[in-house]
Amino acid sequence: MSDIDWIFRRRSIRKFTEQRLTTEQITRLLEAAMAAPSAMNLKPWKFVVIQSPELLKKLQKALPFGKMNAPCAIVVCGDLRSIKKTVIERFWVQDCSAATQNILLAATTLGLGTVWCGVHPINTIDKAVRETLEIPQGVVPLNVVFVGYPAEDKPARTQFSEKNVYFEKFGNLQEIALSNEAKPTDED
Repeated sequence: MSDIDWIFRRRSIRKFTEQRLTTEQITRLLEAAMAAPSAMNLKPWKFVVIQSPELLKKLQKALPFGKMNAPCAIVVCGDLRSIKKTVIERFWVQDCSAATQNILLAATTLGLGTVWCGVHPINTIDKAVRETLEIPQGVVPLNVVFVGYPAEDKPARTQFSEKNVYFEKFGNLQEIALSNEAKPTDED
């Protein structure tokens, strides 16, 4: 499988086996998360790893669309407590979203399944997750990533549509036709 095929293999998995993740797997997911780009290299992310069945059940109750029985959840949070520049603090969502995407892709390469459940900016969900995990003020739970061994198999796919691509100006459609010279090769 080529490197880019892993992106197409990433799918939202909502059914998991009971098999627990290893410490090494969780560490690799977090290493991948922290390899994400970050505005001005502030790295505002904090991660809460949950494996306790009791806490996972409480977390499921806090999330309207988070009823998956995964053996692990990673809550991606933005820590705004140390960010002093008002313009820069607005980029924490992008930084933490990039970290989340890295978790999803890394999990796919490890043969694991994931599903991303949003938390921020819905106040009721934010409050429930914050209370469940004792997240302090100034730290914002962005999302919950449930992760485990998939109990369902979904085919690889892309959702590419030329109708969503414009050239030079918004609304300017153009057929995408790469010439043989422009097509990427294995050497690229």
